[in-house]
Amino acid sequence: MDEIKGNVGRPLILITGIRRIGKTSVLKVALNEVDIPAVIVDARGLRRNYSRADLYRLIAHGLTSSLDKLRDLISGIRVMGLEVELSWRGRDSLSLIELFDKLNERKIIIAIDEAQRLRGPQSNELKDALAHSYDYNRNITFILTGSEAGLLHDFVGVEDASSPLYGRFYFEVKLDRLSRDQSIDFLSKGFEQLNLRVSEEVLERAYEEFDGIPGWLTFFGNAYSSGISLERIKIMAVRTALEELKNMIRDNPRRYGLVLRAIAEGKRSWSDIKEYVEEREGSTISSSVLSNIIRNLEDMSVISRYEFLDPVYREAAKLLE
Repeated sequence: MDEIKGNVGRPLILITGIRRIGKTSVLKVALNEVDIPAVIVDARGLRRNYSRADLYRLIAHGLTSSLDKLRDLISGIRVMGLEVELSWRGRDSLSLIELFDKLNERKIIIAIDEAQRLRGPQSNELKDALAHSYDYNRNITFILTGSEAGLLHDFVGVEDASSPLYGRFYFEVKLDRLSRDQSIDFLSKGFEQLNLRVSEEVLERAYEEFDGIPGWLTFFGNAYSSGISLERIKIMAVRTALEELKNMIRDNPRRYGLVLRAIAEGKRSWSDIKEYVEEREGSTISSSVLSNIIRNLEDMSVISRYEFLDPVYREAAKLLE
């Protein structure tokens, strides 16, 4: 929180961490505690090959959600009733560069949640506008969050000479899981608010099963307070993670699934994973294909150094077919 609030004068901040680590919650609390108007653009629901219309609609929705804070900043931006309208063609068209220039009249924060979802054919228009604003709009701070850190870094592209943001500095805040003591304190206070007494043994087991990941601890706390057993909660969490994994690897579920199962079953080297996949496929797999799969899984923050970053995802991967 202090790192975010202490750096809102910078043009670009990244908040990274695995899924359910609390990025969105931390972002929202930080924005509430700084006396600066803020716009939150939620990219989580954006389809993969999104159109220019999808991009403008997404940004317009973010502006609409913060309209009460932006009334004095949106002169020249079309507002119909209680909604902001953005046009990319015609007499009333407004490019993203022009939009950010208009919002630069006084200090403002534009936060994009799960910004790696903006990768794709239309991303350069947004990155051009981000680069322009970085260089010329001193009143705008952009905060980008991402649970797929490698993909977020690729999207920003500060080390990619072909990226509009090449060479720009960003300040990164990396969120980590809670310690044992923090996890037990977090759960204890949550149950206290519900006037429930839960044994230390149950809290310890919850920490061990969910590895201090705040989102899973919250998942556990809500379910346990409704009378669901820890064993049943674990099954529910694994099923949730399994559906998320299937969605992430839907373009090549067979091979990605085999690689994930290999790691979930304890394969800890590139050669062991290769042998595992080939035995089950009954065919060879090229070294480059396997390397790309492993690198993509690392970029998606699913694994690191042949280990799962989330134990619930590890158990879910064992169920992949």
